[in-house]
Amino acid sequence: MNLLNDGDWQIAAGLAFIAMLGALAVWLIIRKRTTAEELERARRRFLVQSGRLVDGMLLDICEVNAEDGRTLTMLLFSYRIAGVNYECSQDITDMRDVVDAAQVRVGFPCTARYQPGNSQNSIVVAEGWTGLRAGLPVLRAFEDADPLDFSHLRPGRG
Repeated sequence: MNLLNDGDWQIAAGLAFIAMLGALAVWLIIRKRTTAEELERARRRFLVQSGRLVDGMLLDICEVNAEDGRTLTMLLFSYRIAGVNYECSQDITDMRDVVDAAQVRVGFPCTARYQPGNSQNSIVVAEGWTGLRAGLPVLRAFEDADPLDFSHLRPGRG
C-alpha cells in the first residue's frame, strides 16, 4: 500500500531542494568573510612555518599612497635563488610593533623567507620572526701581529 504517489514525491523533493538553496543563501549572506589583512597574516604565518631561508639585501624603505587614501610603508628587498634575481616588496604598515621603519638600515644584508616552488612569495618581517639584521657582521681582529715563521719549510732561506 503506497501512501504517496509519484507527484507527491516530486513535490517533496522540490521543496527540500528549495529549502537547501535557501539555507545556502542565508549562510552565504551571514558568513564571516576573511579580510585582506587576515589573508596577509595567514600568508606570513605560512612562510614563517614552511618557508626556506635565503640571504638578501635591503634596497629601500618608502612611503606609498594607496588607492584608498592610506599611506603604506613598503620594504623593498632583493635576493637570488638558483641564478635568478628577485626584487620584492613587503607592506610593513600594520607591523609597527614588530619593526620600526626608522631603524631599518637600507643597504644592509637581510634574510628572506620564500615559498619553495613559488620563489616570488617572500617576506623579510613577520610576527615572531624578522630577517632584519642589527648591523654588519664583525670579524675578529687577528690577535697575533707577528707573522708566522716558515723559514724551516724553505731550506737555504731564512
